[in-house]
Amino acid sequence: MGFLTWCSRCAGGLSMLALVGLSYYVISRESVVENYGFILYRGASAKDGSHSSKITAAGAGIWTFVFAYYCLLIHFMVALFPIRACWSIWSITKSLRQSAQSRAVQSYKAAGLRRQSSASSITSSETLSSSDSDNVFSTASELTDSESELSTEGKDGIQSGPIIHAIVIPNYKEEVETLRETLDVLASHPQAHICYDVYLGMELREAGGESKALSLVQRYIRKFRSIDYTLHPADIPGEAAGKGSNIAWAARKLSSNYTMSARKNVIVTGIDADSHLSPRYFAQISNMHTVHPETASTTLYAAPIIFDRNAHNVNAFVRVADILWCAAGMSGLYSSSVIAPPTSVYSLPLQLVDRVGGWDCDSDAIGEDLHMFIKCFFALNGHLTCRTVLSPVSQTNVSGGGKGGIRGALLDVKARYKQAIRHMWGALDSGFAIRKASEMWKDRKYTSRAFRPLHKTCRGDSLDGYFPEAQLEAGSELAAENDVFSDITRDTLKEPHWEHIFYMAHRLFEAHFLPLHMMILVVASALYTFVTKGGEDPNNLSWVFSACNVLRPLGFMEIAVYMLIYESYHRVCVQARERDMIQAGLADGMCFSHRSLKQNCIDYFLVPVAALLYGTLPCAQAEISHFWTADLEYAVSKKAVRQRAKSVTVEDVV
Repeated sequence: MGFLTWCSRCAGGLSMLALVGLSYYVISRESVVENYGFILYRGASAKDGSHSSKITAAGAGIWTFVFAYYCLLIHFMVALFPIRACWSIWSITKSLRQSAQSRAVQSYKAAGLRRQSSASSITSSETLSSSDSDNVFSTASELTDSESELSTEGKDGIQSGPIIHAIVIPNYKEEVETLRETLDVLASHPQAHICYDVYLGMELREAGGESKALSLVQRYIRKFRSIDYTLHPADIPGEAAGKGSNIAWAARKLSSNYTMSARKNVIVTGIDADSHLSPRYFAQISNMHTVHPETASTTLYAAPIIFDRNAHNVNAFVRVADILWCAAGMSGLYSSSVIAPPTSVYSLPLQLVDRVGGWDCDSDAIGEDLHMFIKCFFALNGHLTCRTVLSPVSQTNVSGGGKGGIRGALLDVKARYKQAIRHMWGALDSGFAIRKASEMWKDRKYTSRAFRPLHKTCRGDSLDGYFPEAQLEAGSELAAENDVFSDITRDTLKEPHWEHIFYMAHRLFEAHFLPLHMMILVVASALYTFVTKGGEDPNNLSWVFSACNVLRPLGFMEIAVYMLIYESYHRVCVQARERDMIQAGLADGMCFSHRSLKQNCIDYFLVPVAALLYGTLPCAQAEISHFWTADLEYAVSKKAVRQRAKSVTVEDVV
């Protein structure tokens, strides 16, 4: 690994050391000025050979200005983030509420049509049932979420065939009950047997993994369009164990199942083993893929997440940490956002997977969701289209497996901290983005690219899986003779979109630098104010730190507003999922974590502690560790399994 590559990988840690060094230098110099009142500098020699002395109280000079204004910038960014999060969650909640009301009206219309059909028909009961089904599908644009799955038309009205969803479920040592619950939810979707190709991404290093996969395939073989499994080999050189390498192997295997003509209508979705998705998730993606054909092959779809299955059973610190994690994920999902990194679950067309050469498998790609987003973003010179799917993904809070009490709470806190380390280990993606931006700048004059299907490329191909243009030219005659390059797709790239690239840099800084820099500057600004208190202000910077003192409590007030809006978001999501599970006949085996402001008021007071414990500290640990290693032992978080009992609310627990 070269020196520049190492520097990019350690960008977060280097920035931390630089900020600590700047703070120490400024505070130490200013304290000298306050203690002695001046600093004596020897001036230049006069014409008569004597030396003049110059007395100044400038302290650290220009570095004092750098320190002060950077402190103001960081405080402003910290105050700005909750505003964007509030706007995003408010707009998403509003859209979800409107969607729920629309579905209620549609259900009422559907019931009216069925009653009218029953009153006017004189056929047998079997014919009535058939007629009712026909009525529903004939008015599916009004009545069902799955209509776009069954019949998709472009803007020109030409039938384009069904959209196929290749759903990859990477897993390692996951409990069979967790996988069954996820597959049960997917199988309950009305379009599952028509449009869902499910791939279980198993690990060869898991003892009994293949037998587990075979039993699941046999159980659900008739529930989906197809279901298969892949076995990711262990100890492949250059690969790091984790979700990224698992899904990368599965993607290469599934790629061979689709012809060149079918690939344009294949959407690949990667989900966690405990993720529950509504049929609306896939229906909306199918609709957006069809309605926007001009960007269909360059779009990444992301959805908000919700921890609504066992939040009432975990420690309050864990619950608050995941609520804040939701804020980080949803802050970029508002309707006009051009940078919308996914969290855990996301979808992208198979053509885009081909274009970028699939998922990376090295240590830098441990945060595979953000890593893949960055890879796609720079592969398109910043012209990646981001669309938000207004169908929240249900997930479980991490659990330490305790039986309750103090020991159980400590196990939950410890398990969540390990997960936070894995999240913050994704700071490596900032270095990855720096390298990709550098490559993009070098290749900015090249506007033509070519790529092959994922399964036809070799690991380690240059240009992230792009087929070399030189080889295309050299092999043009050969291609005409025996059709060797018939599966190559040529495309034209636009000029780099510098505005989008700036927004990307801002989001990465906000995710990987801001938490730690804020904590350093909170301490440093307090020390600076202490050592300069009562003294003169020759640089006129006191207003800067006064503004910071205002921005800090303002940020906490904004987070409190976010928490209030989150209550509505959580309520809408839980009610929608509970309604879906009742309709699917799966509610008896599910648990729904309802919230109430009265019972969860403690969550508001734990926000600062949770932010420090699961944001700042793991960020510091990860970035310091990157100085000597990029490897992190991937540990599977324990998931809450299905409970064959009635739904439990927070009130019941209390």
